[in-house]
Amino acid sequence: MGSVAIVSYPPRDSGGGDPYDESEGAPPQEGYEVFAAGFAERGGPLRRPRTGVIVGASVAAVAAVVAAAVAAVVVTVKAAPGGGSTGGSQPVAALPTTALSTTAPPAAASSPAGAEQVTTAFLRAWASGDLAAAAGLTDDPPAARAALTAYGQDLNLRKLTGAVTGSAVGAPWASPGTGAAAAASAETVTVRLTARVASSSSPTAATGAWSYHSTLAAYQRADGSRWVIQWQPDVVAPNLTTGQHLATVVVAPRGVSVTDSAGTPLSSYGDPGLTTIASLLSQKAPAGMGRPGLSVHIKDAAGQAVPGSQAVVTPPKQGQLTTTISPRAERAARAAVSQADGSAMVAIEPSTGHILAIANNSGFNDFALTASVAPGSTMKIITSTALINSGLTSASSPVSCPAAYTVQGITYLNDRGESQPPGTPFSYDFAQSCNNAFTQWWSDLSGKLAATASAYYGLNQPWNIGIPGESAAYFNAPATASGSELAQEAIGEGQLTASPLAMASVAATVDLGQFRQPVLLPGISTVSAAPLPPGTDSQLRTMMRDVVTEGTAASIGLGPGVYAKTGTADVLGQARPNSWMVAFAPGENVAVAALVINAGYGAQLAGPEVKTLLGRY
Repeated sequence: MGSVAIVSYPPRDSGGGDPYDESEGAPPQEGYEVFAAGFAERGGPLRRPRTGVIVGASVAAVAAVVAAAVAAVVVTVKAAPGGGSTGGSQPVAALPTTALSTTAPPAAASSPAGAEQVTTAFLRAWASGDLAAAAGLTDDPPAARAALTAYGQDLNLRKLTGAVTGSAVGAPWASPGTGAAAAASAETVTVRLTARVASSSSPTAATGAWSYHSTLAAYQRADGSRWVIQWQPDVVAPNLTTGQHLATVVVAPRGVSVTDSAGTPLSSYGDPGLTTIASLLSQKAPAGMGRPGLSVHIKDAAGQAVPGSQAVVTPPKQGQLTTTISPRAERAARAAVSQADGSAMVAIEPSTGHILAIANNSGFNDFALTASVAPGSTMKIITSTALINSGLTSASSPVSCPAAYTVQGITYLNDRGESQPPGTPFSYDFAQSCNNAFTQWWSDLSGKLAATASAYYGLNQPWNIGIPGESAAYFNAPATASGSELAQEAIGEGQLTASPLAMASVAATVDLGQFRQPVLLPGISTVSAAPLPPGTDSQLRTMMRDVVTEGTAASIGLGPGVYAKTGTADVLGQARPNSWMVAFAPGENVAVAALVINAGYGAQLAGPEVKTLLGRY
């Protein structure tokens, strides 16, 4: 008798057409401009106190409502990286008659209109690439021009839009540098900016729209000549200070999601086998999966990112590996194996070899793939293939099944002392799973069992089901078996070992008439085998149908259109035999193998589990 050997599964935009580009017509997304709190705030006589972070939701109108005559102006003009004008005119929303030009200072005003007008002119000039004009509307043109130029270069700026969203009147203050105490009002202006930034200057670089709010202060000079913007580094972006600059950063996707055929993560099923597979596939997924993201960071003078300063422009997209696992089949298999502890099941699509379900109810064991145990009478499918192919017998040939048969001093008994008389069709021996109808051919099977398993069923060799670098032989029939060992292997005992995955594939091969190696990932390199001779395949189908109608599976009630073979494998030192069943249903394009360790007859436990799967599937 064979023994159980269980092993662990091995752990295992411009020009070039930007694949990440967003629709030019889509509104900018909110919430991507947040710089984390914690930076030192730069105070100043013109700046309203802040709490640190400017949140990316639409900013409500601040203290004063914008006058109708100076409604927010949106500038949508191409900006050249580095600050130069791109040339050519672009459409710009019409300004009211009191609006400022980009070349002449605004007239004096004593209301928020003056601050908003100079800010609108500043945004228009900046977005059009006329950085000299934009800088000229500030109280520190050299510093402003240098900062605006750096902004375009550091972010690989492709386009900029901006709009005034609100303003508030501040307290009177003394204009700096005038030597006089002329009263003026500081106006805080809130603007919304959307910058299309890129990961590099390449025309095909990844781009994204970075939308955020910023505030600036504007004041009227003491001599009443014009309004100007008080220049500070954070005019271009919140929390930016002297000595810092902005930079785009490519964010690589983290990990790979391994899913079933419908996109549900395999780990969500709670099956140890699927969880192991998901872990191995995610660790060994091909490079380059997923989509990188794009972020904007604040960097210090040394080029180091300021902690917490990341603003997400485009989030990275996790890579996804889609397996062949069918949600419908997996749910059915999970329900089936829940009927008995020690159960394991595999379902396969015969036409493709796709593994539809892997289910286990064996603690943390993945017996569906890793069980290495005697297949019992399910092996009689391969034994019958060898006998029919060799012309030794046929489904209708008379083959007796004596109650006892001795080979080299070892006597083999049928279960419960059964026997079949001379003249019994071989198909009926198969249906009743009468052992000595098979053991008696031992001398004619020398070298044939292992060869048949390999030549027609693709067994006895490693399979890679889709996990890179992880190949395994899910079936082993010693090629050198002889004598009494060969007699035992003819009925699925001895040194012969198999897993549910291998035996499900045997059933699938009979269904299709052609071996298709089981796979979890379509398109991988697979093992091939010769088609079953049509006459042999037809007889095997007849014999497996007889199992359902008049054989060991007749009491299960598998119904029409189902073909099956039960198996009961005695194990030395084990209290009860292992229960097996393989089956296929051509109308559903599904084949299945069920194993229940230390359980009993195949028809008692594995059979009902197969019925559950087929009934639910």
